[in-house]
Amino acid sequence: MNTILLVAVLTILLVVLCILFYYGRQILHGSNPTRFFAFFAILFTSGLDVGLIMFPLTEFPMYETEAVYAFTNPLAIEFGFWGFYIWLFYFLTTFYFCLLEPQLRIFEIPWVKFTNNVIIITTCSFTGFLFLQYLPDYIEGITPFSRFALVGLVLLAAIICSTEVRYIKILSLGSAGLFLLLIAAMGVFGGVSFTALGANLLALGDYFPNIHRFVVPFSDYHAFYLFWWFAWSIMIGQFVAKFVGGLATWQLLLALLVVPSIPIAIWFSVLYGVYAQGESVSNFMNGFMILVGVVFVVNSLDSLTRLYTESLDLTVKRLGTLRYIAGHWVLLYSLILLYQFTPLRIEWIGLVVIALYCAVAWQIARRKHLLGSPHLTSTEREEISVS
Repeated sequence: MNTILLVAVLTILLVVLCILFYYGRQILHGSNPTRFFAFFAILFTSGLDVGLIMFPLTEFPMYETEAVYAFTNPLAIEFGFWGFYIWLFYFLTTFYFCLLEPQLRIFEIPWVKFTNNVIIITTCSFTGFLFLQYLPDYIEGITPFSRFALVGLVLLAAIICSTEVRYIKILSLGSAGLFLLLIAAMGVFGGVSFTALGANLLALGDYFPNIHRFVVPFSDYHAFYLFWWFAWSIMIGQFVAKFVGGLATWQLLLALLVVPSIPIAIWFSVLYGVYAQGESVSNFMNGFMILVGVVFVVNSLDSLTRLYTESLDLTVKRLGTLRYIAGHWVLLYSLILLYQFTPLRIEWIGLVVIALYCAVAWQIARRKHLLGSPHLTSTEREEISVS
């Protein structure tokens, strides 16, 4: 399985270099373009989840003690799993859905469309299931009833937000603002000085001399993260591509590598400052972290819900608001509950996504003559639809 992952990651790196060479100056526009900050707020909050908030404090000790991570410090390891290079996955799919999919219509081919929607619905409900499973770690003493009720409310909020694009934009901007406020509050209440923060950022910078080590999986846990990014990559690119507003391809790549990495780097550096001091997180700050994490989960679920409902034409316009909300809540919550009885792992979803990457590459090779022709003839559309 890791061999497949190795080949897939190296292929993505090669494809991105080819994209820069052939399309580097191409201006990209989505169907619903937004301002620069709004675009990255949507990308950041849709493409990340509660793990960004809650995982680091539990992972720092592992990175300090296990020999496989000894080549650098825990901060650099954590950043390598969440920041910079890894955002190539989202760049590749965002670029594709901005420029190539409108011309090739590969995701309108019935079997591709079906596979894509299965991946979206599976990942959406699996995300809710993971949130359900990890809640006892996040909220000490939470009762089983409270766990299921909270997941149900989070899912309900996500589906309601998915009913209109403007709700998603507002929630994304609000989530980004909450995250910045959380960083500041954790620094103040955790007693992390500017000197300590600067020292931690310098330590995190050791990621860059070691960036080549993060290109391919060097541990099973690193492979888990890479599969996770693969599992989300097509869906997030498909969703956020709609909001790209006039960036050149090289600008989109640079911005995706740098802009989300800045708040991630600062957040990890603040958390590591708290961890290094041996300080426990106060109940107030733990509650704040859970709040922001919950909002991130809502963001992730609403973007995925909107994606598959539009693809399957199970929208508010067709079903009506109440039927839309009730129907999708029942569907997704039922799947969340069913996952308790299955051995499903995120690695399996990642493998299916890699297989879909290969299928799309094959279709691109077959339809490369259509590139540069955004207005397809009826014959070409018929050819695509029956393929």
